[in-house]
Amino acid sequence: MHTAAKAFLDARDTLLRLRSDHSKAQSAFHWPQPVQFNWALDYFDPMARGNAQTALWIVEEDGAEARYSFDTMHLRSQRMAHVLRAHGVSRGDRVMLMLPNCVELWDAMLACIKLGAVMIPATTLLTADDLADRIARAGIAHVLTTAPDAAKFDALPATAMQTVRGRFCTGAHASWIRLQDASEAPADFAPDGATTAADPLLLYFTSGTTSRPKLVQHSHISYPIGHLSTMYWIGLQPGDVHWNISSPGWAKHAWSCFFAPWNAAACIFVFNQARFNADAALDAAARCGVTTLCAPPTVWRLFIQQDLKRYAVKFRELVGAGEPLNPEIIARVQAAWGITIRDGYGQTETCCMVGNAPGQPLQPGAMGRPLPGWRLELLDPDGRPADEGEVCVALDPRPVGLMAGYAGDAEKTAQAMHHGYYHTGDVAQRNADGSFTFVGRIDDVFKASDYRISPFELESVLIAHPAVAEAAVVPSPDPVRLAVPKAFIACRTGFEPSRELALDVLRYAREHLAAYKRIRRIEFYELPKTISGKIRRVELRTLEQGSIKNGDRRAGEYWEDDFPDLRG
Repeated sequence: MHTAAKAFLDARDTLLRLRSDHSKAQSAFHWPQPVQFNWALDYFDPMARGNAQTALWIVEEDGAEARYSFDTMHLRSQRMAHVLRAHGVSRGDRVMLMLPNCVELWDAMLACIKLGAVMIPATTLLTADDLADRIARAGIAHVLTTAPDAAKFDALPATAMQTVRGRFCTGAHASWIRLQDASEAPADFAPDGATTAADPLLLYFTSGTTSRPKLVQHSHISYPIGHLSTMYWIGLQPGDVHWNISSPGWAKHAWSCFFAPWNAAACIFVFNQARFNADAALDAAARCGVTTLCAPPTVWRLFIQQDLKRYAVKFRELVGAGEPLNPEIIARVQAAWGITIRDGYGQTETCCMVGNAPGQPLQPGAMGRPLPGWRLELLDPDGRPADEGEVCVALDPRPVGLMAGYAGDAEKTAQAMHHGYYHTGDVAQRNADGSFTFVGRIDDVFKASDYRISPFELESVLIAHPAVAEAAVVPSPDPVRLAVPKAFIACRTGFEPSRELALDVLRYAREHLAAYKRIRRIEFYELPKTISGKIRRVELRTLEQGSIKNGDRRAGEYWEDDFPDLRG
């Protein structure tokens, strides 16, 4: 066995063996630090050859489905690597993968790893301007997409496509190379040389909640090996049927639709829907025997609007990531299924680094403890340890699951990594049991009457109201208090914005929040989001500051002062 692969497997098996003993796992686990490593060639292929267990299970909305064994995925990726190399994809080339959840996406990812090509996953929701920006900033040499989306690239001006040499698509489209032709290629692919651990593997554009998306660079070990901590947090075991509800193009898809489940030799499950339907999704999970499920809070909020008890689910582990889970969601799922959704925390720049791992006591609303291999500290603005502060990752020793840096931007990399820490830009508080509770982005936390306000805490209270589906709290300028908390609210199905509902929500907040945290203004509003589904509070802050400055009051906006019995 390849030395690097053995070290990888030893580390993995340590986490599998100690999956329910967090303290022992923390002390026993050590990151493998290979000099050379290619996850697809050194780990996946040996594990997959001759392995008839299902590796990938794709179910369509109309009931059609396809299952692919590990051995099949090994052979398919060998053939795909042959075709890509034959058409000019070589080591170090930057390849945009703008594919939906189809088998060719997994073929291409494995093939790119084997080739040493650098993957740039992209969502199919990107506009023409987004594509032109990404091609220019990332220096993309090849594009893999669907035939319908190939037309988006054809419509770009020639100057925007000048770095692109190879064009590949599923189906048939003009002169683009058909990815399905890989089925005729030989399966005896051999690499052109060794892959070093530091070689670039992935480039991700961040979701851009507060600024222009940055280009995060990961290596051949930072995600492939780094996601051992993600595997541990989810609680994956060999043979599991794991469903991660995430769209391709985002880091979470690579987290839990690729590396983490296959690190555990588990099956990746996909249910494709043109438009997300919670009832159909839960039916599919029950029918197909999904054992482990990861979903973002947006999906969990839709799930709890269903009668969860009527679904005969077979879940063993439930987790949530992307944004913090509100305690109300956790309580409703626990009441219905007797399973606690375990929160986890990480970024595009990292793997999962904080989480409520299986078997450890949970504090409601907490995102958990540092996972094996991660050493974190909360630092105040002066860089001193504090019980509430910025979540910072110690760089000595540097965890394997941390990005190499921001590609082509040494200044932003230096801003994030200094004085021995990677600075996440997120604020958390330390609880008495050593767990962390998310407070908010540094840019989102604000002061009202000289008190620090965490939007997440207030939003968690608001969504417990039966009419509130989602909420985003921002500071609203006030001449007396500097700012007061204002909530932008999206209603649940069956409720309509009204003066009466505004009064009821304000009363509810008054009953459940300390006086200094009270929501004093609300507005029924369609919440702006990034294309990955995260709420853009920065946009709402700007909107609110402009409105107050101009003395505007929009339809659907209500203040405490509008209701005599709430004044004071």
